[in-house]
Order: sequence, then structure tokens, then C-alpha cells
Amino acid sequence: MTLFFRVGSIVVTGQKRYTAEEIQAASGVELGSNMYLLNKFDVVRAITGELPYIEDIRINRKLPDTLLIEVRESGRPFALVQDGSAWLVSAGGKLVDQIPEREAGQYGRITGCQLLAPSVGTPLALATEYAAQQSSLLDLLAALDSAGLTENVDAIRLDDLSDLKMDYIGRFTVRMAYGADYGFELKKLTLTLEDEKIQSNMTGTIDLRLKSEDVFIIPGER
Repeated sequence: MTLFFRVGSIVVTGQKRYTAEEIQAASGVELGSNMYLLNKFDVVRAITGELPYIEDIRINRKLPDTLLIEVRESGRPFALVQDGSAWLVSAGGKLVDQIPEREAGQYGRITGCQLLAPSVGTPLALATEYAAQQSSLLDLLAALDSAGLTENVDAIRLDDLSDLKMDYIGRFTVRMAYGADYGFELKKLTLTLEDEKIQSNMTGTIDLRLKSEDVFIIPGER
């Protein structure tokens, strides 16, 4: 087995931010390596450790000699400003970059919390006093990404322990409970905004904290 099934080519797909050459180099896989002796988990760890914007990786073998690496890069991250830097947080809850605070304006913001020992490439971890907010934040980020709504969010505010607030499409403040089913809440939000009663110039607060499909709207108040 060690004499056959050598890697003759590596095909990378799904990349945008990184080049195929960068991903191949980060993988540590060399031409001539045996395809069946490769540890896929080690390859995944090597790539994500070197290239933090990569969110997910699939590795497959195509006989006789091709290794297929399919990647999914994180979409628009959110910025969490702390100590003069903006830490960019992916939908998967990973710190993908550190940039100067002055460059954070192009991203949606996460406010009302503090990172614990931040480092690029590591999972988001909030300081101990924000433990209650952390799980809800991660669930909301995942739900926004799944629903394709990340680009609509101007800010996620965690400063109030009574509810989580989200600034949305430049017009609304959306109030949600901590620990909610955010996939369901976002469906309610989308249906609400599609209602013909919502005018294109309307602003206000959309309260999703009711325990049913009902939504409470306060026009003009944010």
C-alpha cells in the first residue's frame, strides 16, 4: 500500500481570499505523499491554523492520484474593539484577524463585552463576567450566517443582561431574549419586514421576545 496511491496532484476549490498555492502549502501535503497514510485531521488543523479565514474543510481522495481539498471561507466578520484594536469575529465564532480600530467601520460591531486573551486563529472567548452572553452570541452568529443575513446587521449589543439587541438594516433595533432559538427568531424578523405594513422609510424597535409568533413593533423608537 505504501508503494501505490501517491499524491500526484492537489486540487483546491472554494477559495476566494487565499490562493490554491497558499492552501496547499499550509496543508503540509507534498506531492509523492501516500494518500492513505495522510491524517485528514492533521491536514485540517494545519490549514485552519495557518489561514484563519477558512471556516470549514473537506478532504477527499480521487483515484488514482488526486487529493481534493474543498474549503469554505468565512463571510463578512464582525468587529469587536478592545484596547485600540478591532478583533474580527467570524460567523463560526473564530477570531480571524486583528486590525487597527480606525478600520473597523466597514464591519458590523459587537459591543458590550470583553474578550479574554484574544489571539488570531483561536475561538472567541469572552471574559468570565460575560459567560451568559457568550453562548447566545455564538448561536446568533451561526443563525445569521445560515440565514444569509449577516450583511444586514450593523451591530450586536450585549451590554444589557435583560435582552440582546441587534441594529438591523440601518433602521431598526431588534430585541431578542438570551438563549432564544435564533433561527426561529430570524424567520419571524424576515416575515415581519416583508409585511406590506412595513414602509420602506419606517424606523423603530422590533421586539421578538414574545413566546409565540407574535412580534411587537414600536415605530420611530430605537
